[in-house]
Amino acid sequence: MHTNRISLARKILLSLGAALTLALLAGCESVTLTNLTPASMPENPSQIYTFTLRVTPRTNSIPQSSILTHLVVDGQSFEMKRSPLGEGLYEFEYQLPAGRDEVAYYYLVNYNVEGNNVATPAEAYTEVSHTKLARRYVLSLEVNRGPVGARVSVLGRGFTPQDVVYFSGVAARTVCESPNAISFFVPPLEAGKNYKVAFNGTPGLMQIGDFHIDPSNITVSPTSLTLRPGAKQTLTFSIANPAPPGGTLLDIATDVPESVIMPEVIVPQGQTGVTVTVEGGKPGSGALFLKGFGAGEISVPVTVSGK
Repeated sequence: MHTNRISLARKILLSLGAALTLALLAGCESVTLTNLTPASMPENPSQIYTFTLRVTPRTNSIPQSSILTHLVVDGQSFEMKRSPLGEGLYEFEYQLPAGRDEVAYYYLVNYNVEGNNVATPAEAYTEVSHTKLARRYVLSLEVNRGPVGARVSVLGRGFTPQDVVYFSGVAARTVCESPNAISFFVPPLEAGKNYKVAFNGTPGLMQIGDFHIDPSNITVSPTSLTLRPGAKQTLTFSIANPAPPGGTLLDIATDVPESVIMPEVIVPQGQTGVTVTVEGGKPGSGALFLKGFGAGEISVPVTVSGK
């Protein structure tokens, strides 16, 4: 009888030990929870956003079938579904209430820990996270290389006429085409180099990507101008290749702005040249300058003589 009592006591202790082990296992982090929802999501017209969680069991004693995941928002719990994108991924499509641009949430996961023919319920949860809606953002550049003067589109959302695109800190001429698209003309910078393209986001500059300025040649005819005040003369600009969609802007500067009257010069899309009329203003002498072409700068001497 004495031996039987020891055996019985041992069995009781073993059972208590097993139960304690399961309880400790259930109480510790038996699963790893990885929040895959970004801190900022682009706004969409449906106002429906995908919340994603990865659940990784850290022991084989947790059956996948026992895992139930929930997204908790504003005190409401929503059951998540298994994602077809991969094992252990769970998703929920949450529709943000009108007028909201930020949401606080956390994930709650229930599961069973099995051992000694006993299934012990357990749960795990994440810290509270926040995600915001981005109503103003850039998606991508239309192209990532081109010559000086080429017009390039940028796709995104929330653009305004006050927006400016920058090439490594140098402002490019920017045109707002719509709230979802802006375009810029490649500024007259040194060719054969890569430049960081950024957008005046909020706050600070928002990086768009890299842009490579390709070399390009241009010829001007005549190579100099001699005018009198009010007199007019044509000036022809020819580029090596047909202008891309949107045309090629020739950003012409002068050191005698009161002596030269001329329109903006854009080579039309698909064309290799354009002719403009230059009118003499106040008497003076100087030059027209085009940067970013040939060896770096092209100069056309201009003289406007008095009557």
